[in-house]
Amino acid sequence: LFTLFMLILLQAVLGFDNLLYIALESNKVGDEEDAKKVRKWGIAIAVLLRIVLLFLIVNLFTLLAEPLFGIHLGGFIYGDFTAQALITLVGGAFIIYTAMKEIWHMLSLEDALEDQKEKKSSFTTALVLIVTMNVVFSFDSILSAMALTDNYIVMATAILIGALLMVWLADTIAAFLQKNRMYEVLGLFILFIVGIMLLSEGGHIAHLKFFGHEITQMSKATFYFVIVILVITEIVQSRYSKKLSKLKAAQKDLAE
Repeated sequence: LFTLFMLILLQAVLGFDNLLYIALESNKVGDEEDAKKVRKWGIAIAVLLRIVLLFLIVNLFTLLAEPLFGIHLGGFIYGDFTAQALITLVGGAFIIYTAMKEIWHMLSLEDALEDQKEKKSSFTTALVLIVTMNVVFSFDSILSAMALTDNYIVMATAILIGALLMVWLADTIAAFLQKNRMYEVLGLFILFIVGIMLLSEGGHIAHLKFFGHEITQMSKATFYFVIVILVITEIVQSRYSKKLSKLKAAQKDLAE
């Protein structure tokens, strides 16, 4: 029971970045009811795939850790790529691309009105993206779970309970971002850092080196520390902007 509790806690902590991606992606679906269905179906399908992936990793861990191919170009680049490394690297690159694309759209004033009309994603597209990225994020939680126990039932139970928590929290986070659009920018930058973390993890797994310097993995402690700093900065900036607006309004009234 203690191990199960620890695994559920682990699922909750490691699932934050996944939950943020689900909320941001589902908000692109035009209708709110469809957005809720995307979140629920996306998480449900992804959990089934995660349990299958858990079974495969537990039973084929040695094979998954075997290098598929290597790149050895003298002192320029060196690495041995496994299936896990490739999935993590591709997932990280895709998340960075997604975050940068959305940030660029927000900064493009001339496309602002057009984005409001055409930015919407279809139900199927959003569902496929959520399920795919959920599988990418699942490697961390599964490997961490395997470090705590070798009991498949306990790990699968923790994943199912974690999924219920995600279904419950996904609507809340999505609604918050929808009502407070200023925090969507913060969410995209957090997503950008998630992509960097995945790239560093994939590079570390592949023992990737550039010019003799090995890629080191970003620790979870560093990741959450950066997130806390970003949130605090956003809160301070928001309050400061509100005070400036009030001060300018007061000065304008005095001048009149």
